[in-house]
Parts: sequence; structure tokens; C-alpha cells
Amino acid sequence: MSSYIDVAHPERHAPYLDIPDDVIEYLHYLDFVKLRSPRTVNGYYLDLRGFFRYMMQQRWQRVDDATPPEEISLTGITTDDIKTVTKKDIFDYLDYARNADNGPKARARKLSALKGFFHYMCTQVNKLTVNPTENISLGTPQKALPKYLTVNEAVDLLNNIQSDFYERDYCIITLFLNCGMRLAELVTIDLGDFRDDTIRIIGKGNKERLVYLNTACLDALQRYKKARASLPNLVDKDALFVSKRTGKRLTARRVEQIVARCLQSAGLSGRGFSPHKLRHTAATLMYQGGVDMLALKEILGHENVSTTQIYTHINREQLRQAVAASPLAEQSYIEEKPSVPKPEDDET
Repeated sequence: MSSYIDVAHPERHAPYLDIPDDVIEYLHYLDFVKLRSPRTVNGYYLDLRGFFRYMMQQRWQRVDDATPPEEISLTGITTDDIKTVTKKDIFDYLDYARNADNGPKARARKLSALKGFFHYMCTQVNKLTVNPTENISLGTPQKALPKYLTVNEAVDLLNNIQSDFYERDYCIITLFLNCGMRLAELVTIDLGDFRDDTIRIIGKGNKERLVYLNTACLDALQRYKKARASLPNLVDKDALFVSKRTGKRLTARRVEQIVARCLQSAGLSGRGFSPHKLRHTAATLMYQGGVDMLALKEILGHENVSTTQIYTHINREQLRQAVAASPLAEQSYIEEKPSVPKPEDDET
């Protein structure tokens, strides 16, 4: 989670005062007019900040090449400066991003941020007459299949948690594996978000959804709440998951560390698993267990069912792998046909 987002209040973000005035106004437009989520606004901020740092250093050459990016001031960039950005600048920046080990998805996201900003400058505030991003396309990045734990791996993870606050960490892993919530959703859960066997989750765009809790979740929550109540220095009294040492709400980074430690103790580290992969695991296991696609969409908080449909591809991939596992899968084609003996006459 970005440091620009307030963990306890995900509807808030920093004022972003280290960027050009036109970009600040654009982010306000995304926030108040387009009603984009703070996380989306923050993503645009980071990508546009990176672009103008590149322009200052590589194209306009107003700072030395050795200047660290965080020391490049952007506040003096004017609308007249932005008017000088050309289509070639956009292409060169995307090539620069590729050479900096940005993958196809990252480059597509950066281009999307630039397209949105320059479209706004041309059509909403009429400060530009030429859009340098017009007709630039990187194509659609290929979507990778979600990485997830098998049932046995998930059980191993739950059975091998080593922690000085076992009840809390067991509960965290249990909610991830059973409810499919996002990391940002888990760290913002309050005690008041529970009603009977449901939990109210605040997802992307501050959209609320109710997720039912199964027996494993309810049991883990009951045990953790009892342990939480005995903490001597509870500071964030509303927060569900808190630090044993400080009594404050856990940050997203701390939960990532907890998950990483639990994966390591279960022998599952080094394979790219993360809190988000546990979300994929929950979704995959639910789908494989027969959960309807529309129901899964609601559980995961997806806006469109097309996003949820990637879990159908997992089963297709498993079928493909099953066929490939056949002992005859690598049998080579024989170019030269074997000779066929002539049939003998039947004996009478």
C-alpha cells in the first residue's frame, strides 16, 4: 500500500504538492468530478510524477543526470512547458520505462495515466490544442493466470503458523483464505463491521459489500478477539487487527511481513505467494468447489464479471496440463512409414 494513503482512513490521501499545478488540478478532477478512488488517484499521481521527472532530467535537461529522482522539483513546470510535450517524448518515455524493467502492464498503466491527463488538458480545461498521446497504443497486455495455493498447501500454511501472537496471525491467514479479501480491505476492518455471521467490507471506490463468514472464520475470530481483549496497551480500540507491542492498527506492510513469515514456516516461501495470492487462492478454491460465477463476483467485490472470469481459465489450464501429463504426450511423429507385410493367403 502506498505511503500516500492513510491506512485507517483509505478515503484520504496526501495533498500532492510536489507536482505541477496542472497535474494537481487534474487529480482534483479525478477525485471530486470523476469520483475515482483514492488508490486510483494515487496511482495516477505516481505515474505522472515519474513522467515529469523524466521530462525535467532527460528531455528538458533542467537537472543534472546524476540527480536522484526524489530531488527533482516539479513545482515550477508551467502549462507552457506542458505544451511542448510531443508524441516523440511519449514514445521515448515508454521506451525509457521499458529499459527500466517496467513490464507490459506497468507501461500500459503509465500510458493510461498520460492519456487521461492530456485528454483532460485538451477537452476539459482547453489548455492544450494538441494531445501528444492521441492514437498511441501498446496493445492489450496478456493477462497471466492467477497464482494460488492448492488445498494441501493452504492446509499446510494454516497448520504451520509460527508467531508470538498466534491467534491474530492465524485469524489473518484464515480470513484471506476463506473470504478472498484484499490486503487494503483486511487492514481497515473494524470490530463494528461484524454482524452475526457477516462482515462488512469496504472495497475499491469505497463500495461496501457483505461477505458471509464460515465456521473456520467465526472460530478464528472468536479466539483472536479473546486474545486481543487481554492486550494491556490497546490504542486503536476500533481496529480489528492490532500490534501486540503498540496496540495500534496493523499496517499493510506489517501484514505482508506476517504472511511472508507464515509462508516461510510452512515451506512455501520463494514462490511468489503474497496476501493477494491468498485472495486468488480463496477465489480459486471457491470456484473449484462449485461457487457460481456471479456469486463469486459479489464475494470478491469485482465491478464486472469479466474480471472474475479469469478463474474459469484456471480450470481450463488444469485440463490442458492433465492432457500434457499423458505418457504419450511427447510421442514423436514417424516420418518414414513402417513397411506393411503383404497378407498371407488363408489356408484352406
